[in-house]
Amino acid sequence: MSMPRRCARVIAAIAVAAAACVTSISAAAEMIGGNPGPAHNYVCPNADGKPALDCFFDAVGHLYTMCKHVKSIEIIEFGYEKSAEGVNGAKSEYCLNKQKLNMTRPYQAALRETTSSRQAVDGLRSLHEFWLASLTALAWRPGESDEDYKKRTQAPYEAFAEKITGIQTNLQTVKPRTTPAAPAKGEKAKR
Repeated sequence: MSMPRRCARVIAAIAVAAAACVTSISAAAEMIGGNPGPAHNYVCPNADGKPALDCFFDAVGHLYTMCKHVKSIEIIEFGYEKSAEGVNGAKSEYCLNKQKLNMTRPYQAALRETTSSRQAVDGLRSLHEFWLASLTALAWRPGESDEDYKKRTQAPYEAFAEKITGIQTNLQTVKPRTTPAAPAKGEKAKR
């Protein structure tokens, strides 16, 4: 057998093996908060197997951290003063846009999950708006010291935790008081 023919067979065998691996990995993936996981769960990696609301809560801190790290890289590369000049801030801008898109499904799923409480829905909206504002506030402010910048960009984590605790408390209060909807006219109640 000639050398090119052997190489072709080896390459074909490798391709078949790779395709089998990819197929088995994608078949094993489950959905978490509308995102594939756990192996592919970039959006809410600490909420594998948990409800959509937990995925959203996890995504708030996790995705903020991702953009905070990107901004830190820009600051290391260009310094505070020049981190947003010209195209220097492109990575942060891309991160902000990417994470807004990544947050869409978990946010919508969390809203659907909390429909039993108007206050919880309002709390989720407030948390989402605060998260967006925190992402856009990652930029360095002229005249800000290194210590002040780090304190300011660390502060949202505490606010995220407080808002999440408030939403969870509200839902724990509402759930025991919520009664199932009455059956529609003409429909018998299941016993």
